[in-house]
Amino acid sequence: MVALGVRSGVADGNLSSYLVRPLGTNEAVICDAGTLGHGLKRAEARGVLDDIPIMPDSALSRAGHVLKQTVRAYLISHAHLDHVAGLVLSSPEDTPKPIYALPETNTLLTEHLFNGRIWGAMGDKGPEPRIEKYSYKDMVAGEGQNIEGSGLEVTAWPLSHASTTSTAFLIQHHGRAILYLGDTQADQPDGPQNLQKLWKAIAPLLREKKLHTIIMGVTYPDAQPENALCGQLRPKDLLQTLRDLGHICGGRHHIRGLRVLVSHVKETFHEGNSPVQHIYRELQDGNDIGIHFMMAEQSARYLV
Repeated sequence: MVALGVRSGVADGNLSSYLVRPLGTNEAVICDAGTLGHGLKRAEARGVLDDIPIMPDSALSRAGHVLKQTVRAYLISHAHLDHVAGLVLSSPEDTPKPIYALPETNTLLTEHLFNGRIWGAMGDKGPEPRIEKYSYKDMVAGEGQNIEGSGLEVTAWPLSHASTTSTAFLIQHHGRAILYLGDTQADQPDGPQNLQKLWKAIAPLLREKKLHTIIMGVTYPDAQPENALCGQLRPKDLLQTLRDLGHICGGRHHIRGLRVLVSHVKETFHEGNSPVQHIYRELQDGNDIGIHFMMAEQSARYLV
């Protein structure tokens, strides 16, 4: 996995986007695309795309090759701009691909983004004339789908995120799995309990040692008040829901050593302590369950 973008807020060149690829292949998917072209160029400059095979006589840069030929599909968790801006801006240079998402997300992309007014009608649905570069693939929650040409199977589950529906994507390949969560809030007593439902679905994979890495967002520090979370998590919220996961798995020993890659920390214009370091300290201070927290870094390569 290569982190093309890992933050939220005013870091507009470093927004949520992760390239996931089985090692030794030329097939990948991208989970969210807040930063895409810039993220690929940064990754190329750092050398983390060097093992992706390209034709020696290609006129494309390695980043261009990955965008046009390696990436086989986009998995879009929700339609907020910090998760789709890179997809929009790179679309004129892109090659035809499917966009996998829950129906609500694809509808928002069709009607309010790729609609011929905000941006070109890049999809195969929506107002005419349509460019039809992207094909919208509506996912059914809890049902696995094979991503054509990638060898990957993806299953989606809905997440609660303020006034919209976000998505968790479970990506599986030859018995191994990685779980990516778009923005989510903590389960509310009077809400749909989407995190609990997700944890129950993936618990068997944890017990069987097939799932070792989860990517989740922690946007604000613990001091952020409840009424200003905007559907996001704080360190204490993440820690509590991971404790719930351990309980659902049948004991905390099932999640001890689980790697949680922390994404979506909000960048601001305030000077002072790094918000990434602040959130990491709060996670470590409350880590009574043996989770291996890592703070996502743009252009870093992770073997999961």
